[in-house]
Amino acid sequence: MANESAEVLKLMKDNNCDILDLKFTDLPGTWQHFSVPIGQVDDSLITKGVGFDGSSIRGFQSIDESDMLIVPDPSTARVDPFYGGTVSCIADIRDPITSESYSRDPRNIAKKAEAYLKSTGVGDTSYWGPEVEFFIFDSVQFDYRSNSSMHRVDSDEGIWNSGAEKMLDGVTPNRGYRPRHKEGYFPVSPMDSAQDLRSEMVRSLVNDFGLTIEAQHHEVATGGQAEIDMRFDTLLTTADSVMTYKYAVRNVAKRNGKVVTFMPKPLFEDNGTGMHTHQSIWKDGVPLFAGDKYAGLSDLALNYIGGLIKHGKALMALAAPTTNSYKRLTPGFEAPTILALSARNRSAACRIPMYFDDPKAKRVEFRSADPTCNPYLTFSAMLMAGLDGIENGY
Repeated sequence: MANESAEVLKLMKDNNCDILDLKFTDLPGTWQHFSVPIGQVDDSLITKGVGFDGSSIRGFQSIDESDMLIVPDPSTARVDPFYGGTVSCIADIRDPITSESYSRDPRNIAKKAEAYLKSTGVGDTSYWGPEVEFFIFDSVQFDYRSNSSMHRVDSDEGIWNSGAEKMLDGVTPNRGYRPRHKEGYFPVSPMDSAQDLRSEMVRSLVNDFGLTIEAQHHEVATGGQAEIDMRFDTLLTTADSVMTYKYAVRNVAKRNGKVVTFMPKPLFEDNGTGMHTHQSIWKDGVPLFAGDKYAGLSDLALNYIGGLIKHGKALMALAAPTTNSYKRLTPGFEAPTILALSARNRSAACRIPMYFDDPKAKRVEFRSADPTCNPYLTFSAMLMAGLDGIENGY
C-alpha cells in the first residue's frame, strides 16, 4: 500500500494537483464525491480510508449506525479534467467496525458477482459491452409544486423549432437543418449538428479517463440524441466505465453550454434512450457462447439466456428503475417489448447480434436496460440470472 499511496502522490505532484477527489456510487446509481487536500494523502488514507456519514447517502445506513469509511482504489486514479488541480479516484465503502467491504456498496456487489462466477466453475470471466445513449439539449426547465407541474426541454436541433425565425440564441437565422422524428440515424453535417461535441466527449473519455471507445454517432431521435460506444470489458471495470462515461459526457456538454440527459424517454413521439447490454462468459480465454444451436449459440448460452428470460420481470426493477423507463418500452420505437430471444429482431429483450460469425463476437444483447440504472447492480443481477439459467437448464 505504501507504493500505491506513493503512486497517487506522484500523479498529483507531476500534474500540479493538490486535491484528491473520492467518488463512489450510492444504491440508486448516482456518483457521490468528496475531496481531501494533498497533505492528507498518505498510507493511512489509502489503506484505511476516510470517515463519512452513511445515513446521508441514499440506500446506505440508518442514523444510529451512520459511520462509514470511503477507501480509494489507487488503480483508478486519474487527473480530473473538470476540476482544477484535482486527481480523481473511484472508491470502495467499508464498515468501520468490522473493516469489511460494505454489503450495500454497489462496487462490492459487482466484485462478489465476479467471484461467484469463478466459484461455479462455469467460467472465469464475464464480458460486458453497454451501449449508453443520451440526449444533448440546449435548455431544461422543470417545476413541480403542490398545485402544479411542468417540464420543458429545448434543442436547436429539435424538429419542433422548424418554424422559428431565429435559432435559440435569438440572433442566428433559422437554417432549417433538423432531423425529423425517427430520422436522426446517421445523416451528415449540417443535419448532424453535434458531431464536434460528441468527438470532444470521445477525446475526454479516451485521453482523460483511459476508456476504449469504438464509435460515436447521432441516434435515431431528433433533438440531439447520441450514442458513444465503449469497448467491452469485465463486469466491475465496465460498471466503473459507465459511471465515468456519464460523468465525462455531462461535463463536456456543460463546458459547451449544453445539457445531457440519460432520461429514457424525454421526448414524446420519438425514440427513447436505452443501454443495450451485450454480455458473454469466457473460461481460460475461450468464449463459451458460440455453438451450433439457434443463432450460432451454444447450449450454455441458451441456458444463460433462459435465465435472463425466466427472471426478466425481476431484472427490470434494476435495469429500468424509473417510471419514465416504461414510457420508452412501447411498440414502434425500436425498443424491446417482447420478453423473448431472437436473432437480429430489436423488439426482443434478448437479441443475438449477427454482424460477425467469429466465436469471440458471440454474445447476447439484453435490450431492456436504460442508463438510469445502477450498472453495478444491473450487470450483477443479469449475471446471476444467467448463471441460474445454466444451473437449472432453463
